[in-house]
Amino acid sequence: MSVTDSDTVDAIGVEKASGEVVLTVSDHLPWYDDSHLEVLQAKLNTYLAFIESGELLEVYPNARNRRVTISVICKFEPDARGRQFLLEAAATISTAGFEFAWSQLNVEAV
Repeated sequence: MSVTDSDTVDAIGVEKASGEVVLTVSDHLPWYDDSHLEVLQAKLNTYLAFIESGELLEVYPNARNRRVTISVICKFEPDARGRQFLLEAAATISTAGFEFAWSQLNVEAV
């Protein structure tokens, strides 16, 4: 699964150190792709709907009474437009009562 599978949640787990539930988006798209932001926005909307509808608790009962974070793991470093989008996404997700994080995948050349 990936960011282009807009109707699915890529991964759910519990962060051992903090106990928070982390829903992860796997984002392999380059940031110069004009459709990238639309695709990522659709995926994040799916994640929010999944949490807010209560489906998260149905699928993953261990999420009950835990802080929830949506995390985007990017293959490529976001450009300025991408960073701005991620800041706006963080604000929106925070307003909904959840945490947001993003990072770039550390890929070493073989």
